[in-house]
Amino acid sequence: MSNVRRASRWLTQEFGLALPMSLLLMGSLLAGVFGRVQMYAQDDRRVITRVEPEYPDALKKLYIGGVVRVEIQVSPNGTVKSAKLLGGSPILGQSMIKAVKQWKYAAGAAEQTLTVTYEFDPHR
Repeated sequence: MSNVRRASRWLTQEFGLALPMSLLLMGSLLAGVFGRVQMYAQDDRRVITRVEPEYPDALKKLYIGGVVRVEIQVSPNGTVKSAKLLGGSPILGQSMIKAVKQWKYAAGAAEQTLTVTYEFDPHR
């Protein structure tokens, strides 16, 4: 039996969710867990230039990974003004902040705050 089916059955038994609803919920949860980069905002801007963060060699060799969340301020002209770590490993967070400060977004009407989530996976 697949993991999705097991999870769906568990959701149905534990919370009384119908099968289609539990599959929808599981799909959205899995998309959030396995997605590499996600951005959340009221008016998502398109990323024009994206620089991938460097995975520190020492952490990758030790198979240390994790999810990092960074809050960024994007200026009206599309440059990243500031970035701060919201959660995750401080070492991986610094790598992500360094990369995200080089990102360029499409121009917009006003300054915008975005949350970027990135998964460092040592098995990739």
